[in-house]
Amino acid sequence: MAYDEGLAQLLRDDLGDAAFTEQKMFGGLAFLIGGNMVCGVHKGGAMFRLGKERMDRALILPGVAQMAMAGRAMTGMAECPPEVLAQDATRGALMALALDCVRALPPKVAKARKTR
Repeated sequence: MAYDEGLAQLLRDDLGDAAFTEQKMFGGLAFLIGGNMVCGVHKGGAMFRLGKERMDRALILPGVAQMAMAGRAMTGMAECPPEVLAQDATRGALMALALDCVRALPPKVAKARKTR
């Protein structure tokens, strides 16, 4: 398995009553609200969508870093390793920031496919 199911369950529990969906992405699992990614788990830990304006608050948390993919910084995305994700206070703070970010976004509308 490319990600830890136990860590995925922690995020599910933290999302609680939110109307979220799950989608496999890049060998991991993403959690979405209104079609917008809130957070996800992958082989190296977890990622949270925070937006630029919340990054400073996230980066002061121990073990949290700006996410990078293929050596390129991902603006507005934070990541943490499994041992940090297992800490309730840090995970809770990241989840609160991510939910605040995503709830401010308009829901994505599925694009209609052309039929012949």
